[in-house]
Amino acid sequence: MKPRHWLRPALPLLLLATGLLLGGCHRGEPLPFRLTNISGHMPDLDFKLTDDSGKAVTGADYRGKVAVLYFGYTHCPDVCPLTLAQLHVVMQRLGPLADGARILFVSVDPARDTPAIMHGYVSAFDKRAVGLVGDARSVEALSKRYRSAFTREPSSADGAYEVSHSSAIYIFDRDGRARVLATPSASQDDLVHDLHLLLDTGATP
Repeated sequence: MKPRHWLRPALPLLLLATGLLLGGCHRGEPLPFRLTNISGHMPDLDFKLTDDSGKAVTGADYRGKVAVLYFGYTHCPDVCPLTLAQLHVVMQRLGPLADGARILFVSVDPARDTPAIMHGYVSAFDKRAVGLVGDARSVEALSKRYRSAFTREPSSADGAYEVSHSSAIYIFDRDGRARVLATPSASQDDLVHDLHLLLDTGATP
């Protein structure tokens, strides 16, 4: 049987996605998110990786932008391109507001995904997408930070292989705080709605 290239979120992530709305206190009225609200329940955006131009970057470099974080890889047969295509449509629907957002596509296949390869890949989907790469240890640490997971499947006779990975989409506000969690199957309307709330500087978090 051909290995699946993605993993369902681990139990902690499932519990997080279903139970967070029941807890947590926030100052003032919370924003009316439609996706799973993870405010105060996930770490701030923080990493040390290399972007698709070859520049060393950290989570702090994206402060001031709404960050959409997704783990995947360029050889992914379907869920990654479909997710990036969906996010591109969402950005189009946001219009000028989308310039305040960045799609951060973190490779879980450091052996094959170089900055140059990532640049060509993400640029084909959206001008606001940034490919991020790092060594295996750094990527694994970042994945665990957000309760994600990935596993390289055994190679076939020709040396090809797939990487099973979680498919959650993490959205952070302009201050780098984790705010909502989505899946690739989330409706475009809900993604547009929640991103609009975070991108609208008149909204009160």
